[in-house]
Amino acid sequence: MTSSYSTEKSITFVHKLHKDLKSKRIMLAFEGGFTQNLTKNILFLAENRLTQTGEHISVKKKVFNVMMECLQNISKHAGSTKPVEGTHDGIFIIGKDETGYFLISGNFIKNTEITELERKINEVNSLDREGLRSLYLTKIQETELSENSTAGLGLIDIARKSGNKLKYDFFKIDDKKSFYTLTTYVIKPELAE
Repeated sequence: MTSSYSTEKSITFVHKLHKDLKSKRIMLAFEGGFTQNLTKNILFLAENRLTQTGEHISVKKKVFNVMMECLQNISKHAGSTKPVEGTHDGIFIIGKDETGYFLISGNFIKNTEITELERKINEVNSLDREGLRSLYLTKIQETELSENSTAGLGLIDIARKSGNKLKYDFFKIDDKKSFYTLTTYVIKPELAE
């Protein structure tokens, strides 16, 4: 049986994809089912890529921590729309430009979850560094009282560690689910205000 996707098309596609990733400065991209084990492997690969860049340890630490929160959010929260337990479709991208690192995550969520998630992100984005610290401490206390909720701690932590506002969007798929994207940016300290 012959594949309809020829070797020549495959080679052309891979070459174009490689060029596109380099031109967009993508260091690592993964799309598919996310599990806890896969998340650990992605973190390991990304840590190696960051080490290869020769980046300062403080920047690597910030990027790694933000990346860990983004991956945990995909792994934890995308499950509500996936029929097979333990895997969650999503995407994670990390790239680098002249001023720092951009991290993009995306996953499916229920449409009924959008309003609350948007409220949490807007609350986080409305706060300065001290406000984020205060909200973080409040949410930690709430979480200790209620073991069922993380109270948006991941979003607060991403904003605290990146030092930047969170950018997000929702793309409606159907009446039940949407695709949610979250973008954050870690600026190199010497270029930060």
